[in-house]
Amino acid sequence: MLTQSKIQDPKSFPVLGVQVDAVQIPHVIEQMEEWIYERSGTHFIAVTNVDSVTRAWHQDYFRQALNAADLTVADGMPLVWVGRLRGHAMKRRVYGPELFLEFCRTTSAKGYSHFFYGGAAGVPEELADALAHQCPNLKAVGTYSPPYRPLTPEEDNEEVRMINQAAPDVLWVGLGGLKQERWMFEHRHLLNVPVIVGVGAAFDFHTGRLPQAPRWMREHGLEWLFRLWQEPKRLWRRYLIYNTQFVFLVVLEFLGIHRQY
Repeated sequence: MLTQSKIQDPKSFPVLGVQVDAVQIPHVIEQMEEWIYERSGTHFIAVTNVDSVTRAWHQDYFRQALNAADLTVADGMPLVWVGRLRGHAMKRRVYGPELFLEFCRTTSAKGYSHFFYGGAAGVPEELADALAHQCPNLKAVGTYSPPYRPLTPEEDNEEVRMINQAAPDVLWVGLGGLKQERWMFEHRHLLNVPVIVGVGAAFDFHTGRLPQAPRWMREHGLEWLFRLWQEPKRLWRRYLIYNTQFVFLVVLEFLGIHRQY
């Protein structure tokens, strides 16, 4: 369900029931710093792409999670193109791995503390080490790789306690699309963290575990082709089925043929 503030925000636009914020990376970083300075509760950012929006069209609970985010940003170029058609001057997408690294680089001298949650065993520790070389003043106060299985209530409570005890300014979540948005949505009221950001595969990209698409592909909406070539068995359904469905549904929405949410 959309909040009234999301619906009325002139800097956002609807895509298949998801209200996307028409912002760029500098604005997101500025907003994150404002939340850290104010310390007025927990805020979370959903870095959203075509797959996320299409799945949200099918799943009411996931759509509710995306619309509950304090910022729902356009990670995918097709969302940027929709934003432009809606009248927004969006030059680039808010690419999760780029937002992650840009925030760390530009604010490392300010003393913000970071917690890295997600990835396979050892990945968040590798990430903290890699960032220590790129951002010498960056302060990492915690790393944790949760098991892939569902957590018991006791384990979940212990994770929340661990994060709150570390008291980071920013909690970076790398659980992958869908899972990380649900996790942030369900834990936002339990965590005493000013900013939580779900950045998907950024952990694997910045530790060198996964190659990134060339910049020209990322900037022209072709990253999906590179990743499909890299992981065809895992990603063929996402890109060949959901991307096609997204285009079809968005065309219907522009024609005024869409369901009520």
